[in-house]
Formats: sequence, structure tokens, C-alpha cells
Amino acid sequence: MSIFEKARELAVIHSVSSIVGWDQEVHLPPAATEYRASQLSWLAAQGHEMATSDEWKADLEAAEAADDGKDPVRTANLKEIRRQFDLATKLPVEFVSRWSKAASLAKPAWAAARKKSDFSMFAPHLETLLGLAREKAELWGYEDEPYDALLGAYERNAKTREVAALFDGMRPELAEIAAAAVAKSKEDAPRLPAGPYPVEAQQKFNRMVAAAVGFEFDAGRIDTSTHPFCTTLGPRDVRLTTRYDEADFTSSLFGVLHEAGHGMYELGLPESDFGLPSGSSVSLGIHESQSRLWENHIGRSREFWEHWYPAAREAFPALENVALDDYLRHVLRADFSPIRVEADEATYDLHILLRFEIERRMLRGEIAVADVPGAWNDLFEASFGFRPEDDAHGCLQDIHWAMGGLGYFATYTLGNINAAQLAAAARKDEAIDAAIRRAEYAPLLGWLRENVHSHGGTLDPADLMERATGRKPDTADYLAHLRSRYL
Repeated sequence: MSIFEKARELAVIHSVSSIVGWDQEVHLPPAATEYRASQLSWLAAQGHEMATSDEWKADLEAAEAADDGKDPVRTANLKEIRRQFDLATKLPVEFVSRWSKAASLAKPAWAAARKKSDFSMFAPHLETLLGLAREKAELWGYEDEPYDALLGAYERNAKTREVAALFDGMRPELAEIAAAAVAKSKEDAPRLPAGPYPVEAQQKFNRMVAAAVGFEFDAGRIDTSTHPFCTTLGPRDVRLTTRYDEADFTSSLFGVLHEAGHGMYELGLPESDFGLPSGSSVSLGIHESQSRLWENHIGRSREFWEHWYPAAREAFPALENVALDDYLRHVLRADFSPIRVEADEATYDLHILLRFEIERRMLRGEIAVADVPGAWNDLFEASFGFRPEDDAHGCLQDIHWAMGGLGYFATYTLGNINAAQLAAAARKDEAIDAAIRRAEYAPLLGWLRENVHSHGGTLDPADLMERATGRKPDTADYLAHLRSRYL
């Protein structure tokens, strides 16, 4: 069996694990949690053993020796399989099993702690996961600080110092835009009528919009979960989830647009290469660019709502007396919210910069787990001007730490930066720009398919952005977009 056949077989194990994990988030009864953790742990161990075996190594070395470099996709696949193998072999099987089980147990503990707004219920799990994260960083090795190792797992070849420089460079202007946008919204930001906006009507409208932008329902579906997410269970099986608020239908709608962006990226990857790097997403920063592009650059635009507002009024009679301009001011309102997933574009990245900083300090041992709520609230107050009312609105609001996702958050702001750069590049094509103005999205999706999706994981994220837009990622288009939209 060749290394590529083995990689496809490994993808089967990973896809089964994804199915089991999706079921845990959507359907699993609470009493089944502990055994589900064992199932996921076993699957993780099986995959790790396969991907670190002597047989895998021998087949990889044979393929590398035979590679003549004439097929760039084959060469890129081997390079990435080698990188992943070298990382995987640094993690003992028992470590992988401990990590998987700890995350499986932490997720329901986080959900319970968040519901009761009691950090102490989650703290022992975070202590375990933070220790495992430090252990993983040491096993993998890093150049400057432990965060390098964890960030690199999500954003290939990214360096913490480079990301920090990018974030620090945009922070002053980002803070100015956020403050000005919030002040402007306080003067004139009408609210939607209280509704109700029935869940069934939201589901119907969300599905209609998702299909219109290009999400394929013969290869995916939308379900309900505590925290919206997208997961891929196979080359033609992508699952989205959202959550509903009968007082504001836009919460679920923009959640669906966001997750549909992720899903369309997954469905745009080369199907025949599923399981290979060339059939896989390259990084979370690129993945997030797709969700943010569809959610914000398309879904929150005037041209989008000039087309969709009549259908929204039909779906939700409470909007009958709300003018389009008033609705748009509601959609584009800016406020300093304590909740990241409900934050507007103008203030969203302040949430990410906070998490980026607190994670680095946690990993360096500068913040103890017991002190996380206080440290979080101090940093939040410095950026937003007030303290969260409780743990549920503060350090317990995100699921990522419970998933073992330390090192993950920076990719959200990288995604925002990439989304703006990609959107600006695509709209330089007059045909694409005109189609978007007519609420026709196939040309834009086609451009993304050609310039982003089709490459899979054969290019590093920065190289992919340079090929698609003509330059490495920078903040110019993103800051220009925020200034134009909010100021």
C-alpha cells in the first residue's frame, strides 16, 4: 500500500471520529458522555498509531525517494505528509489518548459551567488541558515561546512574533474605529421589533439564503448546537450548526452564513484528493477567511439586503414597518458586547486580541488557571471599558479551550484580514463585482474555487494569499473595509 493509499485510509478513521464528535454536539444524551469520551479516545489512538507506524514511515520514505519533482501536487503532498508525520511522531500514543479523553470530558463540563456561570466547575479541566498544551509544545519544540508550537498547528509555519507584530500594528487604528463606530451607533442605531421570530421561520429563511450563496444541501445539512460550528464527515458530507434566538433572527442567520462559508470551502476542495493534503484545507486563517467573507463582506452589505429584505419581511411579519435603511443600521450597529460570537465587525477583533494575549500568558505561566477570570476581566475592561457581569459573559463563553484549542484564536483575526484582502482582489474583476451587486454569487464562489479552494493544502497560507491577491497578508484592505463600512 502506498503512502497516499494509507493517507486515504487514515482519513476514514478521522471521518468516523468526526461523525462521533458531531453526534456528541448535536444528539448525544448526557448520560452517554463518559463512554463517548472513550470512543473518541480510542479512535484518536488508532489514527495516531497508524500515522506514526514504522510501515507508514517506510512508505513515506520510499515515496520521497522516488519523487522526481515533476508533479508539483505530488511533491507538495509528500512535503506536508512529512511535516505532519514529524509532528505526530513526537507525540506518544498515550499522550494522544490522554489529550482526546481530556477534551471529551472537558466539553460537557464547560457547557455545565457556562450554564451556571461558575468557572470553578471548569477550572480542573482547563488545568489539565493547559498542562497538556505545555507538554505538547515541549514535545513539538518551538523557536521563541510555547505558543509558537500551538499556533503552528492551526496556521502552518506561522510565528507568534510575526502575528503579534501584525496585531500590534493594527491595534491603535482598530481601537479608534471601534470607539467611533460605537459612538455613532449610540446616536442612531434602531433596534428590530421584539418579534417573535419563530425558529421554524428562521430555519426556512436560513436554508434559502445558504442555498442561494452556494451551499449544497445534497452534500450537507444544518442542525442546532450550543455553539455554532461546521464539520466535515466526508468529501460530500458537510454539517453546519447554529443556535436560535426568537427575539432576533439575525443571530442564527449570520451564524449560518458564517458556517456555510466554512462548508463551501470544504465542498470546494478537490474531492478526488480527500484524505491527502491537496484535498484538505490549508489553515484555519484561510478557513476563517471564507466564513468571514460570506458572513460580513456579502451578508452584511447593502446590496445583499436590497435583494433579500423583501423575503425577510415575508418570513418575519414583525419587520413589516421597518424600513430597509433602519434595518441596515440595526445590522451594522456597533457596540462593546461582552460576547465574542455576537460582536460586530468593528469591535470583534478586540475580543481576539484579548484572547491571543491571555493564552500566551497562560502558556508562559504568567497567569494561573485560578486567576483566569480576574485576568480576563481586567484585560476586557482595558479594551472595552467595562467588566463582564459573570463568568458566562467572560472567560466561559467560548468552547475552544474545552476542545483543547489553545493557540486557535489568532486565526480568527487572520481570517478577517485574509477575507478583506480576498474580497478586494475578487471585486477588481468587473464581472464579479457586477454580479455581487445583482445578488448573484456564483461568479464570486467560482473565483474562490479557482484561487483558494482548488489548491487545498499544497501551498502555505501566506503563499496562497500572495498567489490569489498579489501580496502577502497585510491589514490595509481590512482596515479600509472597516473605515468604509462603519465610519
